[in-house]
Amino acid sequence: MSIPAAYLGVILIWATTPLAIQWSGQGLDFSFAVAARMAIGLAVAAFVLLAWRIRLPLHRRARASYLAAGLGMFGAMTLTYWGARYIHSGLISVLFGLSPLISGVMALLWLKNETLTRAKLAGMLLGLAGLAVIFGDSHEMGGAHALAGVLALLAAVTLYSASLVWMKRIGDDSPPLATTVGALLVALPLFALVWWWSADARMPAVVSPRAGAAIVYLGVFGSVIGFALYYYVIKHMETGKVALITLVTPVLALLLGSALNGEHVGVRVWGGALLIGLGLCVHQWRVLTGQVVAPAASGGA
Repeated sequence: MSIPAAYLGVILIWATTPLAIQWSGQGLDFSFAVAARMAIGLAVAAFVLLAWRIRLPLHRRARASYLAAGLGMFGAMTLTYWGARYIHSGLISVLFGLSPLISGVMALLWLKNETLTRAKLAGMLLGLAGLAVIFGDSHEMGGAHALAGVLALLAAVTLYSASLVWMKRIGDDSPPLATTVGALLVALPLFALVWWWSADARMPAVVSPRAGAAIVYLGVFGSVIGFALYYYVIKHMETGKVALITLVTPVLALLLGSALNGEHVGVRVWGGALLIGLGLCVHQWRVLTGQVVAPAASGGA
C-alpha cells in the first residue's frame, strides 16, 4: 500500500467521522445508531482477523487490555453520540484533539516514567484557554443545548484518554486488530443494553438513506479501516508527521461541517480551535520535531 495514500486516508476518515456521526442519528435514536455501527465494525474486524489468520490472544494481559479498551470505547462513544445531537460536527473533532493533553495529565498520575515539562504544562494551559473561549457562546457551538453537548464530549474524551493510559499501563503487545475485536466484544453488549434501555430495543420503522449510509461508513471505515491505516502509517512514517494528523483533522472537520451540513462556525469556535491546536503543538513539540517517539494513540471518534 502507498504510504502517502494511507496517510491521506487516515486524515479523511477522521475528518469525516464527526459529520457521519451526526448524519447517522438523523431520525434515529442515538443508541441504535452507535450499536449498529459497532455491530458492523465487529463483523468486519472479525472477518479480517480470520482472513489474515491473526490469532486473538486470550492471556491475562490481553483480556485486561480488551476490557480497558472496550469500557473506554463504550463510555466515550455513548457520550459522543448523545452529545453530537447538540453541537457542530466539527467541534467533535476539535474536542477529541484534546485527548493527548488529557492523556498527558493522566499519565503523570498513573505512569511512573512520565514527567511534567514546561512545554507540556504550557500546552495544557493553552488547551484550557481554548476551551474557555469555546464555552463563551453556546449559540456558536450549535444551539440552545450546546453546553450540555460539549460537556458530554469532554466527558467522552476524558474516558477515551483514561482507557488509552490504562492500556499503556497494562502493556499488552497483542496485534492492534485483535485488540479492536476484543474491545468490540466487550463493548457491543453494553451498547445493546443502552439501546434496550433507551428505545426498548425497537428497530426503527424507517432508516433514511443518509443515516443508513453513515452507519455503514462508520462501521467499516470509522471503526476498522481507519485504525488499520493508522497503525500502518505509524509503522512506516516518522512520528512527527503522524502527530500532525491530530492538528489537521479538526480544521478539516470544521470546514466539512460548514460546507456539507450548513453549520455556522463562529469566531469563538475558530479561536478556541486555534488555541487548542497551538497547545497541542507545544505539548507535542518534541514528537513533532522527531526528538522523541510518542506511543500510538488514536484521535478519532
